[in-house]
Amino acid sequence: MCGIVGILGRGPVAEQLVDSLRRLEYRGYDSAGIATLEGACLARRRAEGKLRNLAGRLQAEPLIGQVGIGHTRWATHGRPTENNAHPHATERVAVVHNGIIENFRELREKLKKNGAVFETETDTEAVLHLVDGYLAAGIDPVEAVRATLSQLRGAFALGFIFAADDDILICARNGPPLAIGYGDGEMYLGSDAIALGPLTDTISYLEDGDWAVLTHDGATVYDHHNAVVQREVVKQSASASLVDKANYRHFMAKEIHEQPEVVGHTLARYVDMATERVSLPVDLPFDFREIKRVSIIACGTANYAGYIGKYWLERLGRLAVEIDIASEFRYREAPLGKGDLAIFISQSGETADTLAALRYAKQHGLHTLSIVNVTTSTIARESETMLQTLAGPEIGVASTKAFTCQLMVLATLAIAAGKVRGELSEEDEARLVHDLIEVPRLMSEALATEPQIDRLAREIAKSRDVLYLGRGTSYPLALEGALKLKEISYIHAEGYAAGELKHGPIALIDENMPVVVIAPYDRVFEKTVSNMQEVAARGGNIILMTDAKGAAEAAVEPLETIIMPDMAATFAALIYAVPVQLLAYHTAVVMGTDVDQPRNLAKSVTVE
Repeated sequence: MCGIVGILGRGPVAEQLVDSLRRLEYRGYDSAGIATLEGACLARRRAEGKLRNLAGRLQAEPLIGQVGIGHTRWATHGRPTENNAHPHATERVAVVHNGIIENFRELREKLKKNGAVFETETDTEAVLHLVDGYLAAGIDPVEAVRATLSQLRGAFALGFIFAADDDILICARNGPPLAIGYGDGEMYLGSDAIALGPLTDTISYLEDGDWAVLTHDGATVYDHHNAVVQREVVKQSASASLVDKANYRHFMAKEIHEQPEVVGHTLARYVDMATERVSLPVDLPFDFREIKRVSIIACGTANYAGYIGKYWLERLGRLAVEIDIASEFRYREAPLGKGDLAIFISQSGETADTLAALRYAKQHGLHTLSIVNVTTSTIARESETMLQTLAGPEIGVASTKAFTCQLMVLATLAIAAGKVRGELSEEDEARLVHDLIEVPRLMSEALATEPQIDRLAREIAKSRDVLYLGRGTSYPLALEGALKLKEISYIHAEGYAAGELKHGPIALIDENMPVVVIAPYDRVFEKTVSNMQEVAARGGNIILMTDAKGAAEAAVEPLETIIMPDMAATFAALIYAVPVQLLAYHTAVVMGTDVDQPRNLAKSVTVE
């Protein structure tokens, strides 16, 4: 995850900027830089690699400006070079950016026709030239940023400083988090409160769609309608902590809301945004054309991620895939073909059953590939190949952002397999990658359903049992939804393939039974509607998660319809995971359980 900091100070800010960036190192990065206002000129220092390289540059070439922005970059568009490192700048404006500008190609071409000269491979430079063009036309910084934001599509956080004004820093949030810090005649900006810990304990958090104008006297915050709004200012101590809850009540809530950012960064590791091609960060030691069978092995939520990955690998790669619970894999003694592939999924990389299954697969001559969040873990070290998820630290026991990052890695792996095996053309690959690039923005839109889900949770909390139904990739997501509800609210829940309803579970349906139906409008939607009608005929309370077209075509009056954004059906599970998680979270809050540390559960299960 990229990190953003900004300071409107009363003395030199370069050292403070670098110190704040150090506190964001846990997010991961591959280059860093700062820009400060030196008199009426913007000056930058940037470096590849770790912050010590940037500190070395600053020691050799000091900056003394009292206004500045800084950035740690996790490469998305363009290689991790000094030229692509942030801040980007012209003579008039400097910018730092976290996230993905989906329509950067369109903006880039338009700006080039108007004379803009691009010097980097990044999507951020389109934002820079948009603002710079307005400034060159005599428009003031506030209006220049306002006009620019209206043209951007994607999930992003931005920070700007301007050569013409030493009393302004402008920022914007659409997905990735941003915090504003208040000091004595000074103002601060950070990706989270951790970055601002040594500077201030007085913080406010921007909400999605907000943008703010900071001056030495305070901050004016605007919402997505450009109306001035007030955001709560809170006191907190983050100076000694590397991970805090920000303005969220629980870590789980924070981690749900971090998904547009971390899923975007995971995506950026596995695709070339500019060409819309999959670009795996490692060379695979096997040829997908020679793989006859894939076994996906994991536990709990990671197992359900693997189940969704099974659908993708089968459909896009035309590979035979089996999904196994790690604790069963060794003991059922399934025949294994030497040279076939086993994929192991684990957030911690230390899950005991998954590690034992990995060692068993290696003994039988399988290629082993792990998908883990912790690169130094045992599973990562012992695997033939390791693919990292970039979820960052996940504190809540119930996995959320690790799950969706695992899905993103599996999606790109499935596309890569399909391409190598000749099942996907270059046009297919570009279309599918484009669909994935839209996921962070769509996740942000899905988070907007939270107030409705919060109200709904008060009804779910009255229930003893809940059913989840889905077809296709929505079936394993139904299993995951039921698991989440059980884990943190302690309400009994079960997930079923919707077509299995009449083979037993329908006996449970009565007027007290909530039935959560996960049904994007896809090729099996009409069949899912038939199952919904069976529930409705028996008085079940249907909670329908679908898009606008699905809601219009449902032909059943549900208790509640949660409208999701329109999207391509293939990767809908990535987006629908958000309301599924929110429903479990808010139900648990109503129930008064320990959301982050539910009873009897541990974050990493390191014993059989």
